Amino acid sequence: MPRPDLSRFYPLSIAVLTVSDSRSSANDSSGDLLCQLLQTAGHQLAERIVLPNNKYHIRAVLSQWIASETIQVVLLNGGTGFAAGNCTVEALTPLMDTQVPGFGELFRQLSFNELGSAALQSGALAGLANGTLLFAMPGSGGACTVAMQQLILPQLDSKTGPCNFVAHVKGNFVAHVKNNPINNCGA
Repeated sequence: MPRPDLSRFYPLSIAVLTVSDSRSSANDSSGDLLCQLLQTAGHQLAERIVLPNNKYHIRAVLSQWIASETIQVVLLNGGTGFAAGNCTVEALTPLMDTQVPGFGELFRQLSFNELGSAALQSGALAGLANGTLLFAMPGSGGACTVAMQQLILPQLDSKTGPCNFVAHVKGNFVAHVKNNPINNCGA
């Protein structure tokens, strides 16, 4: 029996949603950063949208992406804090089949090193819905960089061990990745 190719990278199809009442596609620097980071890592940008803080509009777009056969990951930035009108967490939470509490916990721990107790006010969260990974993070460039470089991108690489999220997303390669010895967490 041939050995699995542990060096193979599987590019994922990723959508980016910026939630902001003050940003547009012309000045969405955090959305630009997320797109640049995911593409530099070898993933494909499937779609990108900027929406205001309206939980029903956010849910409508997320529901389409979750139901899509091709979008495997959604990166949301903005609207996760305690500012009046922020609603990303409220929009996203009911759509999740499974939450990934470790993402928010680790994000706040990493943020604490820079922000101190203000990190408590981050509503960063992640989950899985219909084979689509969903990551919500604050809208600052620094927060997006920390989330992407230290947490998200390593977990979107099928070569990351002892386990990664690639085995949990929809796609034709999933069976190979799930059966890969590097993915032995929780098996």
